Amino acid sequence: MLINKEANGDQLTISLDGRLDTTTAPQLEAEITGGLNGVKDLTIDMEKLVYVSSAGLRVLLKAQKTMNKQGKMTVKNVSPEIKEIFEVTGFDELLNIEK
Repeated sequence: MLINKEANGDQLTISLDGRLDTTTAPQLEAEITGGLNGVKDLTIDMEKLVYVSSAGLRVLLKAQKTMNKQGKMTVKNVSPEIKEIFEVTGFDELLNIEK
């Protein structure tokens, strides 16, 4: 999976490309852990993400909990397949998913 980070002041956009699964979730978690200091507006762009597993969901939940304390997190460009995963797991109620 490729991770692209773009910071603009207290805004951070993380774009994901590939699969967010057991193998790649630790990579994203490492990017997020400690990388959110001073961030008030986090956007996760999933335009090029093709799959997310339970390990990936755990990392997203951790990021959401962190951002609940210091600002907001938005998930955007979610494919119908990943949106269905969010709906089945209830993550559509936990995450702010931009239409």
